[in-house]
Amino acid sequence: MEGNTITRADLAEFVNGKIGVSQSEAAELVDMVLEEVVRALEKGEMVKLSSFGTFKIRQKKQRVGRNPKTKQEVPISPRKVVSFHASSIFSKKVNE
Repeated sequence: MEGNTITRADLAEFVNGKIGVSQSEAAELVDMVLEEVVRALEKGEMVKLSSFGTFKIRQKKQRVGRNPKTKQEVPISPRKVVSFHASSIFSKKVNE
């Protein structure tokens, strides 16, 4: 599986095969779940998925960066970033 990418369509196909709904309904279910995760993160909420991991928003402060070509210092503005911390169960399965 190395080098492959799982897409929304792949997830929808998996849902379709597991619960037997139509492909369009499966795609809608996948979209609804992903939209809810995004909505929660936009509100600043943490998203915990049991046996999978935790998504949360981190606020990064302004800092000084450097252009690698010119070595010129450039200010990097403050911003929010999404961080993901895998659960121990997830990490264990990946490392087996």
